Amino acid sequence: MTNTEKVPPLVGFWTLAVAKDRLSEMLDHAQFCPQIITRNGKPSAVVVSAEEWARKTARKSTLAEFLLASLLRGANLDLDRVHDTPRIGKR
Repeated sequence: MTNTEKVPPLVGFWTLAVAKDRLSEMLDHAQFCPQIITRNGKPSAVVVSAEEWARKTARKSTLAEFLLASLLRGANLDLDRVHDTPRIGKR
């Protein structure tokens, strides 16, 4: 996108039909902000850049690291287990 072109809006809304017809343009806009695709007037999907997706889905730490960093670590909590009869699930 050059400096003379318009800057895309913060969030773009596209009907499914328009998104199909103008997919390349929608993907260009998704590099700057999320693009929402609607179906029957209701939000159905969101398109974001690959960079944004990688940033949002990156694992920050392992479960072990999370538990070790817990504020409750070393708190010596006295937790009692309830010994009720087990629930029987529907089959």
